[in-house]
Amino acid sequence: VQLVESGGGLAQPGGSLKLTCEASESIYRFRAMGWYRQAPGKQRELVIEISNSGSVKVAESVKDRVTISADYAKNVVFLQMDSLEPDDTAVYYCNANHKDGADSWGQGTQVTVSS
Repeated sequence: VQLVESGGGLAQPGGSLKLTCEASESIYRFRAMGWYRQAPGKQRELVIEISNSGSVKVAESVKDRVTISADYAKNVVFLQMDSLEPDDTAVYYCNANHKDGADSWGQGTQVTVSS
């Protein structure tokens, strides 16, 4: 599967961004679709994911500020981020978690939160 992220960029603290992940094939075939991020010098971490049954898993640090949604007809997954903070600055990656446990990743999109 090919995953292509878009929507990153520069945002001010308190602002919002919506990231988009377009998949080259049906996202129903995966156990879950998710968003991860990696800040400079840090490990990649889960932001939020949605399973193909609709259950959502979200990181505690962002749980009140992010929302994931999916358009299964168009094979697109969205990440809505509100009340952005400088600590949200990172490269954001779209992830497809296969049913056998393997992962597919997009190339990432940079999000920078700064005044």
